Amino acid sequence: MKRKGFTLVIATALTSSILFSSCIGSFSLTNKLLTWNKEIDTKLVNEIVFLAFHIIPVYEISFLVDIFVINSIEFWTGDNPVADVGTVKTIEGKDGVYTVETKENGYTIQKDGEENNVTLNFDKAEKTWSLEASGESHKLFSFTEGDEVVVYLPNGQEMNVALNEAGILAFQQAINSASYYAVR
Repeated sequence: MKRKGFTLVIATALTSSILFSSCIGSFSLTNKLLTWNKEIDTKLVNEIVFLAFHIIPVYEISFLVDIFVINSIEFWTGDNPVADVGTVKTIEGKDGVYTVETKENGYTIQKDGEENNVTLNFDKAEKTWSLEASGESHKLFSFTEGDEVVVYLPNGQEMNVALNEAGILAFQQAINSASYYAVR
């Protein structure tokens, strides 16, 4: 009887977390744990740690903490307490090697061998992403309450873009049209 009650409580909690939050979440804690495991020593050691973490239930506990605590906080506040703030990654692109640093409100990107960098900032109050380079700041786009964003074009105009295939296609056509460049 006790086991049946415990199973019912777990099933109800899982169902509630899915139905009432409508957010899958990023599962940062579990993903960090898995990434850490992939980076240690050899495949044999990775497998031993992987199996041990399932037997001890480290993965299961991190998954439950993600579901019930961290993803709920992320959904309701927009902030993930396990975010990768301060992480620096090197990315090799076709034009060179770039260093990307995760900030609390965005990213800083710098090409190797160059002094200037580009910063992408997110303003939570305005729900706006902006680009900062060479001492100048330019708004890129803002989220609206609906299923669209307001895109700030380089010519000073604003364009509402629906977040679907038709909206993206219309945006692409607008920036590729001659009238877009003529207004600049």
